[in-house]
Amino acid sequence: MKKLILAITALIITASAQAQIEAPVKWSYVAKKTSPTEAVVFLKATIDNGWHIYSQNVKEGGPIKTKFTFTPSKEYTLVGKTSEPKPLAKYEKVFGMNVSYFENSVIFQQKVKLKSANVKAVSGKLEFMTCNDQKCLPPDEVAFSVPLGK
Repeated sequence: MKKLILAITALIITASAQAQIEAPVKWSYVAKKTSPTEAVVFLKATIDNGWHIYSQNVKEGGPIKTKFTFTPSKEYTLVGKTSEPKPLAKYEKVFGMNVSYFENSVIFQQKVKLKSANVKAVSGKLEFMTCNDQKCLPPDEVAFSVPLGK
């Protein structure tokens, strides 16, 4: 009986360890109105030590680049493209090319023109891929809704 309990306990511990999902990137969002008709949406990735995400400007044939898709709305329009700071760059053997990436944290920004004073939030989804020196995780897609303050 004791061996059976030990075997079941070991099985439960193994199953729960395998069920843990790696999530080395945490996203947070905030918006700031810069005028009654304009706002800037900030999308921040906080990246665990040893991991990185890729720039929006990775060439074809490389890793999955970070991509932002904003939900079309009659309440706002996007002004330009989502901007990013200057990324790091290095040659990655697995892709056979130089790639641009971010470590630790990065803040992407999207300017928005508001068509009314009653806009409550800007929403959409983002896609990104994260890697470390040993592996890459499958691309992840995250929905977001960023409240617009007064």
